[in-house]
Amino acid sequence: MKLNVPLAILATASGASAFWRMECRGRAGLLRIDPLVSPGEVGAHAHAVHGSSGFNEKATYDDLINGDCTSCAVTQDKSAYWAPGVYFKHSNGSYELVDQVGGMLAYYFLNKDASNPGGKITAFPKDFRMIAGDSLRRNYTIAGQDATQKDPEKSLWAALGQTSQVDLSQRAIGYNCLNYDIAPEPSLYRHYLPEKGYLDANCKDGIRIEIMFPSCWNGKDLDSTNHKDHVAYPDLVQDGGCPQGFDVKLPGLFYETIWATNNYQGVDGEFVIANGDVQGFGYHADFIMGWDDEAFLQSAVNTCTNLSGEIQDCPLFNIQSEEEQRSCKISVPSALSQEKVVGLVGDSLPGNVAIQYGPGPATAKNPGPQTATVAVPTVSYSQGVTSSGYPGLVFKETTTPSPIPASTPSSASSPEATDFAAAAAAPATTPAPTAPTDDGKYEVIRTEYVTSGNVVNEIIVKEAVEYVTVTTTTVTVSVPAKRAARREAAHAHRHLARGHGRPRV
Repeated sequence: MKLNVPLAILATASGASAFWRMECRGRAGLLRIDPLVSPGEVGAHAHAVHGSSGFNEKATYDDLINGDCTSCAVTQDKSAYWAPGVYFKHSNGSYELVDQVGGMLAYYFLNKDASNPGGKITAFPKDFRMIAGDSLRRNYTIAGQDATQKDPEKSLWAALGQTSQVDLSQRAIGYNCLNYDIAPEPSLYRHYLPEKGYLDANCKDGIRIEIMFPSCWNGKDLDSTNHKDHVAYPDLVQDGGCPQGFDVKLPGLFYETIWATNNYQGVDGEFVIANGDVQGFGYHADFIMGWDDEAFLQSAVNTCTNLSGEIQDCPLFNIQSEEEQRSCKISVPSALSQEKVVGLVGDSLPGNVAIQYGPGPATAKNPGPQTATVAVPTVSYSQGVTSSGYPGLVFKETTTPSPIPASTPSSASSPEATDFAAAAAAPATTPAPTAPTDDGKYEVIRTEYVTSGNVVNEIIVKEAVEYVTVTTTTVTVSVPAKRAARREAAHAHRHLARGHGRPRV
């Protein structure tokens, strides 16, 4: 089958930030160990682990480096990347692991500190560790923000008093509803896991869970007691200015993982994250630096700045095949060797984790069943074409868009469902201008505009069969002095086939 591929695009405006996208197509393991939260012990809940085969209950940098392999594409990267798995609770009470699609992607954003734009980006030091998110959180509480409203424009966050680390950490989690027939949503747009009726009606290609890590460091501690206090978010989560005392800018680490919730369309039940969270506020992720050495990673940060985001465009990286990535596995501790964590796992989550609801935080030890819930933001559909320049544009595997599935009774009254259906019927795209001819090989499908100072870059997005290209023209306009420069970019994430992540071709 041929692919109609919306090409990966990046703004060419002066100052556009580089990044690379670490592909981890293999899952090294799915099991209950967590060397940060529960070192040397069995962990509380199941994590999908990517990276070094040296990962274990009390993994150190040396353990990771001495692993036999990595499930990521770059062999010099034996870091450990992990986050909780997603399960489906059937109406009869049995739990089943949802298929993970295409492994995991770990983005390394090379965004300067807006408070010190002339400063450098410092590579993660040897054995650096951190956690994003809070496994016990069961609510969404932004200062001065009604939880039923979508996020205001980022430019307003500071004026609204919404740049505390508690606020920013909640906005660092995203649940991207995937429907490849319409323009994708922007990243970190929806901060909760939609209920199943909405997923069935609108997310025909599954859900992509996203999380951004803090990228500002105190410059001295490799870790902290809660694995968070030594780092901080910049005031716009993905970029912006670092807070005082956290003046060392690190690469911005961002995970995204696709789960095939669409496999359960029409099946009675609910989705639940492995930590017993059905609304998604407690999603979290962990990282231990395991690159060959700090100097190598610093060289990559300094030189691997191609705006494509492709690891293949960095000459420093040794890249292994997807087959090699998928063959890399960690050793399961004997205490967990008989535990069922994939497929149908029984009448409880692995570890006998109970579902816990808000609005208060969950408890570390599992209580009895609870029934209360909290209100979730009623965020409607919004396309991500002109988002803030990060993950969101997704390759589509179709030549003729098919209609959105009809809304189910449980979501028929949802404004989100209405917005998605309208978007499918009439995708919101900017009329394409006249573009240079390419012998009929390409078709203009969209234009975008990226502002940098007094220069507006007009980006012409084309669609190609089997390969992609970029055509960019620059238009100079007069912009009011008070208008802040915006960095905008976008790139593509190839959609992989359900189950084992084979490319659709």
